[in-house]
Amino acid sequence: MGFGCNAAGVIGCRIIDSPRERLIAVLTNAFVPCNGRFPTLIAVISIFFAGVNISPGGSLLSAALLTAAIVLGVAFTLGVSRLLSATLLRGSPSSFTLELPPYRAPRIGRALTRSLLDRTLFVLGRAVVVAAPAGLVIWALANITAGGASLLSHCAGFLDPFARLLGLDGVILLAFILGFPANEIVLPIIIMSYLSTGSILELNSLHELKELLAANGWTRVTAVSVILFCLAHWPCSTTCLTIRKEAGARWALAAMLIPTAVGMAACFLFAAAARAFAGV
Repeated sequence: MGFGCNAAGVIGCRIIDSPRERLIAVLTNAFVPCNGRFPTLIAVISIFFAGVNISPGGSLLSAALLTAAIVLGVAFTLGVSRLLSATLLRGSPSSFTLELPPYRAPRIGRALTRSLLDRTLFVLGRAVVVAAPAGLVIWALANITAGGASLLSHCAGFLDPFARLLGLDGVILLAFILGFPANEIVLPIIIMSYLSTGSILELNSLHELKELLAANGWTRVTAVSVILFCLAHWPCSTTCLTIRKEAGARWALAAMLIPTAVGMAACFLFAAAARAFAGV
């Protein structure tokens, strides 16, 4: 379920009887790329590895690379789950039995009402709680200037030295941070920052996006680092609020720190290896 929405995936963990294994599933759900991360993954893969021109060969390569990225995310999930079950959340594994319930005639009205109230509206409400203030913060950073530059540029410059160690730059890392309300806005924030506009926007084609990213120093190393960090970083605000409701604030914090640590480690190791290989 996390491939559609990580928040829905966390709620889906309720069917796991074992509290320990349910918690492991909740903590590792963010490694599964949700719909909000697919646009960034597809755009980066298409631009830097499969080519922006639409062709059968390019489409097939893009699909294969996206599948490989998804498999890597699943590998992160399994690896971290194994590590948690052997350390922080040790315990005996349990079996899972799903019994077939007796047939009951469906109650369409009741099902629609519960789905709308208990799931859709509650999840959207959690999203709005963070999205509205975050939108104001993004607007303020992009439009308030200090010393001839926007606060967004100052923040990106502050993060840049650390981001370079991860194979990224300050703008990319800041975009992921500001994309906390929704992963869909990470790439638009990157575009806004590079173009120094005061609002989030999208370009008309991948050709324009490729030229913009290349002009700002993106290489294939940058692209791979972005893919790795996109697969493994803190979950969105809605997912964090859902985890807090399901497991508590302490585990919501752990669910943010664990994938972020894995993503930063993966990016750092890849970027260091790329720099070493380039220097040989």
